[in-house]
Amino acid sequence: MGPVNALGQAWAITKKDLVAELRGASTIVSMVLLGLLVVLVFNFGTDPGAKDVTLARSGVLWAAFLFAGVIAVGRSFATEKEAGCLDGLLLCPVDRAVIYLGKLVGNLILLFVTGLVILGFFTVLYNVGLGAGSAGLVLVMALASIGFSAIGTLFAAVGAGVRARDALLAVFIFPLLVPLIIAAAHVSTVLLAGQGLGGAGLWPWFLVVYDVVFLAISFMTFDFVVEE
Repeated sequence: MGPVNALGQAWAITKKDLVAELRGASTIVSMVLLGLLVVLVFNFGTDPGAKDVTLARSGVLWAAFLFAGVIAVGRSFATEKEAGCLDGLLLCPVDRAVIYLGKLVGNLILLFVTGLVILGFFTVLYNVGLGAGSAGLVLVMALASIGFSAIGTLFAAVGAGVRARDALLAVFIFPLLVPLIIAAAHVSTVLLAGQGLGGAGLWPWFLVVYDVVFLAISFMTFDFVVEE
């Protein structure tokens, strides 16, 4: 199977998932509302004159992204499981890596778009002027979305057949996502303070390495995970 054909098959899976989510819209609405609610609630607990207000606001942004993202990745295999066609998907004459890639891209799109909505609401509510840091924040959001999607898609497959999959998914992925969220918060703090990515030290590179490592691990282990 050529790479072009494999990408076409992966995109077909992605498109199917996105169309299903857009038709129902429940997952998307839940993600956005939860993210906005987290930002809104934390807004009342942040002292505008606090010494570390920039760090606190950055933490709020990524806490909202984290909770909203769990909803997205938790639905990765839910549609097939609820319809009783998960085994049918796995029996398709395509490489298992293609299935993982299709699910990954779907989650990535949902996470990234939701992250941008949360970021926009965050800047308005906190009256944050991004300026030159806007491109850097979008880049950080993209890197965080990739790492989150890589881990979330893999563990969503692990918990697809479990009744309490949402709770199990949170228990599994939260510890693995802590380094990702910490790195993203550190970089965002620097950007919100008006500095460039160069002022964030090695944290942006940590995000890149994190994504590469967990993408590689996920692609290598997905076939084993879905066989169990």
